Amino acid sequence: MVAMQAQIQALLAAVGGGAGAGDIVRGSNDGSHMEVAKPAIFNGEAGKVGGFITACRLFLRIKMRRNTVEEQVQWILSYVQGGSADVWKENVMEEIEAEEVEYESAEDFLTCLKKKFRGGEEESVKAAELRKLEQGGRTMEEFVQEFKRAARGSGYEGRPLVEEFKRGINGGIRRKLMEAENPPTSIEQWYKRATALDRNWRESRREKERLRGKKEAMGSAPKQEQKQSLPRLLVWQRRQMPQQVTMGPTPMEGIKRTNAVVVRGQGQGAGQGVGAPLR
Repeated sequence: MVAMQAQIQALLAAVGGGAGAGDIVRGSNDGSHMEVAKPAIFNGEAGKVGGFITACRLFLRIKMRRNTVEEQVQWILSYVQGGSADVWKENVMEEIEAEEVEYESAEDFLTCLKKKFRGGEEESVKAAELRKLEQGGRTMEEFVQEFKRAARGSGYEGRPLVEEFKRGINGGIRRKLMEAENPPTSIEQWYKRATALDRNWRESRREKERLRGKKEAMGSAPKQEQKQSLPRLLVWQRRQMPQQVTMGPTPMEGIKRTNAVVVRGQGQGAGQGVGAPLR
């Protein structure tokens, strides 16, 4: 194991030394000048294994593509330190030196590391999180990214994964895709077609709201003009209307009422008794 540790130290020096977590490495043995952050030290905690593996994959892909599988595995082991990971690391190094185990690729080794430290608890947590996901008011792009994150490491794949995605998206989109002439089958088809349908629906809704606002703006102008001109019309009508004269009974002032009768055909001077007082 001493010989392997020496190889690891030499390898670290070749790719930028034993930098700490998050340190940036410039340059590489293949001539690349891209800056890449190194992974954080992994001590065996199940909650950190996913991030550690992702960081290792990125670094290996950019900086160590031309290295042998053995060198890549040794580099990964150099960042496995502390806690329960130390014992596992020693066992792996002894197995490699004794040629008891041989990894076909660095990805094969990372898979073994993941199975060792992830355990069934994290997978059950991921599966429970996936089953709770719903699109709600989010865009399909946002939901797909969240769904992919939860699906990774949940144990769901194939048809069960498609069914969980169908359950989580909004009902209108789900019905349209299921009732289509050629409904999607794979999870990637569901991602792509659901995203396109959701984007078209949101664009149509924005256009409808824009046209409604434009129509309301055009309809409000004549109403305002009518309200302003109405008082002027009323004033003009009032000026043109003639004054009404109130008609009432003719006053009887100056007329004295008397008791009188008209006597017709009595004696001489008939008809002259008009107004003659009664005796």
